[in-house]
Amino acid sequence: MDSAIEKAAMRKVYLRILPLTVVMYFLCYIDRINVSFAALTMNKDIGLDAWTYGLSSSAFYLGYVVFEIPSNLVMDKVGARLWLARIMITWGLASAVTAAVVGPTSFLAIRFLLGVGEAGLFPGTILLFTYWFPDAHRARIIGSFTLALPVSVALGAPISTAILGLDGMLGVKGWQWIYIMEAIPTVLIGFFVLYAMNDRPEKAKWLTDQERAWLTTTLERERHAVEAGGKFSVLRGMTNAKVLLLSVNYLGIVTASLGLLLFVPQIIKSLGATTMGTGYATSLAYICGAASMIGFSWLSDKLGDRRWLLFLTCLISTAGLVIAGATMGTWWSLAGMCIATAGFYGTKGPFWAMPTMLLTGAAAAGGIAFINAFGNIGGALGPAIVGWLKDTTGSYSGGLYGLAAFTGVSAVIALVALNIPRRVGMGAVAPAE
Repeated sequence: MDSAIEKAAMRKVYLRILPLTVVMYFLCYIDRINVSFAALTMNKDIGLDAWTYGLSSSAFYLGYVVFEIPSNLVMDKVGARLWLARIMITWGLASAVTAAVVGPTSFLAIRFLLGVGEAGLFPGTILLFTYWFPDAHRARIIGSFTLALPVSVALGAPISTAILGLDGMLGVKGWQWIYIMEAIPTVLIGFFVLYAMNDRPEKAKWLTDQERAWLTTTLERERHAVEAGGKFSVLRGMTNAKVLLLSVNYLGIVTASLGLLLFVPQIIKSLGATTMGTGYATSLAYICGAASMIGFSWLSDKLGDRRWLLFLTCLISTAGLVIAGATMGTWWSLAGMCIATAGFYGTKGPFWAMPTMLLTGAAAAGGIAFINAFGNIGGALGPAIVGWLKDTTGSYSGGLYGLAAFTGVSAVIALVALNIPRRVGMGAVAPAE
């Protein structure tokens, strides 16, 4: 009986929560990474060199990191529906305003404000999943949600480069159209979230009484099982040794992932690709990432393993970056970047299922936000490192080797230091179809 109720309840929860959060995160990354395509013509128009362009990522992540933890703690108090809607509307407006920048200073200022506006969306959504999805579903829901990330690059690449072709329409430059046209859906979906989202299962009228009771009871039982290993305050949760190690591991992954992400179009363009060819070649790398993300997330829940799969995917990332650096200037470097992105995005499901093996409640809100905030310092480091080494050496190879060192360290941390006891039994995993 419970199995049938679980299957029915989880099918409804997946269908209600997953599509909306995927669209939110898809738009989040479209508005975050469209700068890499706008840069193909924008940099010359407003006078950005490679160093200043790389620094724009630092400006974004400064705002993002500073406001990440406060944002998640506020969401835990006021509810996901109101707070996630506010986040979307704020960053959508900031993204649209980027079309009005006239030089390096205004560009860096707007990128900072975009980071402030977007702060809290990712950890807030991960926290939302802890309100709705039992442990046996956690890696898959996170993997399915973060599928929006490589998909946003894969689809955003040809979309953004096509919009770039509107250069001169109504007297507006192509790169300005990118920011304007891709911000509008974000603001509209932000208002839709107010209508469509529920904060917790207790408020879900679309579940039957039996389904609601099963889900709330299961989540409560799992919370008690995790807390049996130690219940933490917000501060103790953020300073727990395993949380700190997760943060450093994530720093290595994000530094490499975003260090590569902002320069992929320019690396491919340097191989002689056309503008549209650059968009399609970029898509290929992130299609590999999407496939890897789904595969490793499913495997993580199927095996009940987080640590060893995290180690393996970090190792794959390292190998891909080394191959890309060693073959720079040839199309083999694209193969290396495809392998690296498969590793980056394969980490998502196993990694983000790990913090809630340690933390619950407000401590989970603070801990998840802290891990994400600390890790996203890498969003400032990675592109700046690659940009500086490109200007210094005249090649992207050194930057890619440097990024490989970060994922190599992450692999070592996963191997030797992230053996977290699994206090929640695997149980039966109902299908989500």
